[in-house]
Amino acid sequence: MEHSHIAFDSRWIGQHGIGRFATELQDRLNFTCLFDDPGHPASFSSSLRLGRWLAGSGARALYSPGYIPPSGSRLPFVFTIHDLNHIDVEHNSSTLKRLYYQLIIRPAIHRAEQVLTVSEFSRRRIVEWAGCDPERVTVVGNGVSDIFHAEVIPMEPGYAYFFCCSNRKGHKNEKRLVQAFKLSGLHRDCKLVFTGTADSALQQLILREGLQDQVLFTGHVRESELASWYRGAIATVFPSLYEGFGLPVAESMACGTPVITSEVSSMPEVGGDAALYIDPHDSDSISMAMLAVAGNTELSTQLCHRGMAQARNFTWDRTASLVGDVLARLQPQ
Repeated sequence: MEHSHIAFDSRWIGQHGIGRFATELQDRLNFTCLFDDPGHPASFSSSLRLGRWLAGSGARALYSPGYIPPSGSRLPFVFTIHDLNHIDVEHNSSTLKRLYYQLIIRPAIHRAEQVLTVSEFSRRRIVEWAGCDPERVTVVGNGVSDIFHAEVIPMEPGYAYFFCCSNRKGHKNEKRLVQAFKLSGLHRDCKLVFTGTADSALQQLILREGLQDQVLFTGHVRESELASWYRGAIATVFPSLYEGFGLPVAESMACGTPVITSEVSSMPEVGGDAALYIDPHDSDSISMAMLAVAGNTELSTQLCHRGMAQARNFTWDRTASLVGDVLARLQPQ
């Protein structure tokens, strides 16, 4: 079936997370029937608005790169649930979110022609939570953009640094990383750099630990700058407690930088045998891994080479091809 007959929820297009996934798919699959309503795609009325628009769109099916299904539409649809962090991660959840998942998303999983997701970890969680047939959920993965590669010019800020591509959400485990950095003693010789800007809770911890000159923030970074920050780092440390995929693991590996990451959720799936794994609940485990990479050139080189090979498993062309295969099986009305 031609993609011109499949509507695409283009509200998700953007630069982060689901937005990157949506952008890369649209670039490759070139949907022409787009729902670009100005409202936020994750709002509570979003599903109804999408369903109403779909009824009059002339489309014969829908694909959404995000987790909001169409309500009140009888057209066949495929949608993407990247993870269940709104259910599984306490500080990302709320009574309203859990209700929304129960009343809107769970029934939609059973109604959809197919549900797409980005890792086997997320697939298992969706099947378990929704009680659906495992055949209904297909893993299409994520890709690493071409801008992330080992020839990128490394960032040279005038100091050696560990890098954490993150945001201030609790499951990113940044406070424990700051504590591990202090515990390691590495703050005497190098710095820890986070993407974005500090929030008050993290800033207070940094002050309390006396690390205000050793823990820095990049502010907003473009993708090309992000690649340079990865490339110039001693290692990328990504101690997240929960990820549907964990794109910084693959992006950093593509840049030829060692990766230290968590042994939980999807991270071992993405990192394969190319990452150094830590217990994200244990500051000692994180600090020992940082010391190991900083003090062992042979280990660092080995992680670089393995990482570049592992990152080649994740391409947007492959993801788009897998999505296209699923959409080709859609039975339009």
